[in-house]
Amino acid sequence: MNIRFEKSNQNFLSILRKKVNQYFHENKISSYGNTELYIKSIILFGLLTANYLLQNLQIFTTSLQWFLSFFFQGIVFALIGFNVMHDGSHSSYSSNKILNKITAFSLNFLGGISLFWHQKHVINHHSYTNMEGVDDDIDLKPFLRLHHAQPYKAIHKFQAYYAFFLYSMTYVFWIYYRDFKKYFTRQIAEDTPMADLSLQDHIVFWITKLAHLTIFVIVPSLILGPKLAIGGYLILSLTCGFTLAIVFQLAHIVEGTIFSAKDEEDNFNIGSEWSVYQINTTVNFGTENKILTWLLGGLNFQMVHHLFPKISHVHYPALHKIICQTCEEYGVNYVEYKNFWTAIGSHLKYLNEMGKADA
Repeated sequence: MNIRFEKSNQNFLSILRKKVNQYFHENKISSYGNTELYIKSIILFGLLTANYLLQNLQIFTTSLQWFLSFFFQGIVFALIGFNVMHDGSHSSYSSNKILNKITAFSLNFLGGISLFWHQKHVINHHSYTNMEGVDDDIDLKPFLRLHHAQPYKAIHKFQAYYAFFLYSMTYVFWIYYRDFKKYFTRQIAEDTPMADLSLQDHIVFWITKLAHLTIFVIVPSLILGPKLAIGGYLILSLTCGFTLAIVFQLAHIVEGTIFSAKDEEDNFNIGSEWSVYQINTTVNFGTENKILTWLLGGLNFQMVHHLFPKISHVHYPALHKIICQTCEEYGVNYVEYKNFWTAIGSHLKYLNEMGKADA
C-alpha cells in the first residue's frame, strides 16, 4: 500500500509552523498544558471519584437520582477522555514524559487500552485521516456507510434515523469487542497490522479489563445489588458512548469533508499536500463557545488539532485565528459550523446522502 501526497511549492505548513512558533515565542509560553489544564483534570477526576463514592455509599434514594448519577458518570468518563487522556496520548499534556504517560494511561482506568489507542488514533487516524482501510475511526461497516467507497446496503437508507442509537453503543463496542478483536487478530485496522506485544503488554491488557470490570461492575454489584449496578453501568456506557461518538462524527463526517480510497493498485493518490489534506478532512464547530471548548478539550477546533497534535488543546482558540488567517492568505478552504447544532444538522444530511444507492 502506497500513500502519495501532492508535493506543493507553497510551503503552506512551513509558514504555519513559523507563525505558531512565533506566537509561543512572543507570548513566552509553553506549547504544553498549563495550570488551567491541571485544574480541569483535578475537577474531572474529583467529580468522578465523588460520584462513585456517593453511589456506593447509597446516598441516592430515588430512581431519578440513580439515573442522573450514572448518566453524569458517563459524561465525566467522556470528558476525561477529551481533556486528559487525549492530550496525554499526544504527549501535549506536559513537558514531563512520565506525566504524559500517566494521563494517557487514564484510558486504561476507563476500560480502554492506551497502547491500542496510540496506534489506532495517534498514528493511523492522524497520519491517514478518512482513508478507507487505514483510518479505523471511519470503519462502522456494515451498520453505517460513511463514504462512497464503502459498500452500500439497503438498510443504509435509514442510517440517518438509527445512527444516534448506534453511537450510544460505541463505548460498549469499543471496550468489550474492538479491543479484544485487535488483541486476538493483531490488527489495528484492515490494512494495518499491530506492533508486536511484549509480555508486559499482555499483562496490562488483561489487568486493565479485569480491574475496570471490578471497580465499576463487581464492587457496585456487591454493595448495590447486581440489578442496580449493571443497569447503572449500562446507562453510564450508553451516555459515554454517545458523547464520544457524536463529537468525533461532527469533527470528520459532515458535509464538505473528503474521504480517500485505494485505487486498483492499492495506492492512495491524494490530490493535495498533507497539511491541506488534514484541513479538508476536519471540521470546526462552535469555536466561539467557551463552555463547549472547555468541555470538549478543544476538539471543536479539529483543524488546529490535526495540524498541531503535539500542542495542548488549551492553546487552540489562539492558534485557530492564526491558521484561519493563513488559510485565507493561501486560498485554502476549510469547513466551520457556527455552532454545535448546525454541525449536527450537517452530519444528518451527510448520512442521508450516503444512504442513497447512487451516492
